[in-house]
Amino acid sequence: MTTKLSCFIRRKEEQFLDQTRHARRFLDFLKAQPSKDWLLRFGFVGRSSPFTFVKRTGSQRGGSSPPDCAPVHGCRPLRVPFVRRINWEGLIMYCKNWVKHPMNIALLVWLFFVAVGLLVLFLFMTGLLDHTIPKSSQRKRWTEITNQIVNALFTIMCIYQHPKLFHHLVLLCRWRSTDVAELRKVYSKNGAPRPNEWAHMMLVVLLLHTTCFSQYGLCGIYWGYSSESRPTWPQILFIVLGIAAPIAAGIYVVYGPLGKKQESETDVESPQMAAAAAPDTDQLKTRNKRVVITKPEWVGGLFDCWDDLTVASLSVFCTLCVFGWNMERLGFGNMYVHIVTFLLLCVAPLLVFSVAAINIDDDIARYTTGVTGILLCFCGLLYGGFWRIQMRKRFKLPANPFCCGYPAMTDFMQWLFCWSCSLAQEVRTGNFYDIEEDSFHQKGGEDESSKLHPLPREGGMGPLTESSSLSHSYSNPHTGNSNSKPHSNGTATNCVRINIDEAACGGEKDDSMTPPLQPLVQLRTP
Repeated sequence: MTTKLSCFIRRKEEQFLDQTRHARRFLDFLKAQPSKDWLLRFGFVGRSSPFTFVKRTGSQRGGSSPPDCAPVHGCRPLRVPFVRRINWEGLIMYCKNWVKHPMNIALLVWLFFVAVGLLVLFLFMTGLLDHTIPKSSQRKRWTEITNQIVNALFTIMCIYQHPKLFHHLVLLCRWRSTDVAELRKVYSKNGAPRPNEWAHMMLVVLLLHTTCFSQYGLCGIYWGYSSESRPTWPQILFIVLGIAAPIAAGIYVVYGPLGKKQESETDVESPQMAAAAAPDTDQLKTRNKRVVITKPEWVGGLFDCWDDLTVASLSVFCTLCVFGWNMERLGFGNMYVHIVTFLLLCVAPLLVFSVAAINIDDDIARYTTGVTGILLCFCGLLYGGFWRIQMRKRFKLPANPFCCGYPAMTDFMQWLFCWSCSLAQEVRTGNFYDIEEDSFHQKGGEDESSKLHPLPREGGMGPLTESSSLSHSYSNPHTGNSNSKPHSNGTATNCVRINIDEAACGGEKDDSMTPPLQPLVQLRTP
C-alpha cells in the first residue's frame, strides 16, 4: 500500500514539474523580442524608405533609443523592430500633391465608380438586398446592369493603357540604345541597368498584355451571351487572369530584379564611359551654342488663326495627327501613341457604353449609360488640355488665370471648347522657336550678330603677313568700285568694303585681330 502511494506521489510530482517547465517556456516565448533577420533576408525592410512620411525608430536606425523609451523601474518596454512612426503632416502633404495631378484625379473617379459597382454586386451576392428588392427577377436584372457597367469601366481602362503597352513591346523587340533608356525609366528602379533586363521587362509587359486581353475576352462573353446562357468556366478563367496578372507584374517590378538595388560592372563603368564621352558632348554643345529664351511667349492669341492659315486648317481637319506630331517634336513621347490614345479617348467610350446599354434591360439605366458614353467622349478632349499644361510648365510659357485664377483649369477649358484654336497656338509657338533640352531657343541656331566671317588669310591662302595685309583695298561705298591685289601665289584675295573713315585706316591702331561688326562688313567674290 505504501509502495503504491509513493509511486502515485512521484507521478504527480513529475506531472507538476512538466507543467511548470512548459509554463516557463511559454513565458520565455512571450518575453522574447522578435528578430528582424528574416525580414532583412527577404528584403522586406526598407521598402518604403523613398516615402518621406515614413520614419524608422531609433533601434532600426542603429542609434540610441529615445528618452521616453528608457526602462522604468527595471521593466524593459516591448520593442517591435519593424514598427515605424508615421509623419502625418508629410503623409497629408504627399496625398495633396498626388491628388493635384489631373491623371490621378481621373483615376480616383474611375476607382470610385468601380468600388460602388463591386459593392453593389457584393450586396446582391450575399443577399443583403433581398428585403429591399424582394423579387428575384428584379435582383437578377439589376445584377446584370451592374455587371455590364463594371465590365465597361474595366474595358475602358484597358483600352486606354494598351497603346502604351504595344509601344513598349515594339521597343523591346527593337531594343536600341534609346529604347533601352526609355524602358528603364518605366520598369527599372531609378532607371539603372540590370543584368538580363530585357527578359525581366518582357515578362512584365507580357503579363500586362495578358491582363488587357483577359478583359477583352470577358467583355466578349458579357456582350455575346445573355445572363442565362453565359458560360461559367471561361468567365472565371478570364476574371482570375485579369486579377492575377497585374498583381504578379506589380510584385515582380517592385520586389524582383528590376526593383532591387544592383551594383554591377556596368554601373561602375558607366561613370567612366560618361566621363570619356563628356568632352565630345561639351564640344558639340559649344559648336551648337544657341540663345536660350528665358521668358518665351505664346505666338499669337488664342483666336489669331489668320496668322497661319495652314496650321489653322490642319488643326481643324486633322487634329489627331497634328497633335501627335507636335507632342513628339516637343519631347512628350511617341507620335503614334498620342494619336491612338487620343482617338480611343474620343471614340471608345461611345462604343463601349453604347454596346453595354444595348445589353441593359432597363430604360432609365440604358439611357443613362448611353449619355455617359457621350459625355466621356466629349471629355476626351481634356487629354489635349493635360499636355498643354505640361508644355506650359516645361517651357515656362505664361499662364492664363482666366478660370477663377487657376491656369490649369483655363488650359482644360480652352481645349474643351476650342480645341483647334488651342492646338494651332501650340503649333505656332513650336514653329517660332527651336526646341532643345527642354527649353526654347532662338530660331536659326546661332545669333546672327555673333557670327564671325573668315579673315583674308583663311581659305587656303596661308598665314597673314604684312604684305598680304596691305592687299586690302578700300573703296567708296557710293561708287562701288573696288580693287583687288593678287596674292603672292597668284590667287586674288577677297575684297572687303568697309564703311569707315580714312583716318581710322591710317595705321595708328592695329585692328587686324579684331572681328568686324556684322552690319558694316560685306564679303564679295571677285
